[in-house]
Amino acid sequence: MEENGTEIPGHLLYTTEHEWVLVGEGRARLGITDYAQDALGDVVYAQLPQVGDEVTEGEIIAELESTKSVGEIYAPFDGEILAVNEELESRPELVNHDPYGVGWILDLSQSGSLPSALLDAAGYRDLVS
Repeated sequence: MEENGTEIPGHLLYTTEHEWVLVGEGRARLGITDYAQDALGDVVYAQLPQVGDEVTEGEIIAELESTKSVGEIYAPFDGEILAVNEELESRPELVNHDPYGVGWILDLSQSGSLPSALLDAAGYRDLVS
């Protein structure tokens, strides 16, 4: 679904920091939203964490540099980095071209209940509109 030209897929969860979360079996894929990539501008560099790093909810776990600024990616919950999108090291612009697909950032282990602060698509739409 698009809101003011911004794509907001209904099957994802969202953070107030403009990240999306796709929860699967014991893991979650993370990226930035269409709204965030548009605000950030052309991404020219991605600083990614190391696979195996333990992260804490709210911790900065990655950074995206653009021609305008630096966007910080925060851990939506405690976990371990299971994978990073290595394509972003040589092609960071994938975040701009397809933020919900090939522009994903990392996979994080997920166990237990999800934080109540995560938004559904309607909640995220309210945040950005």
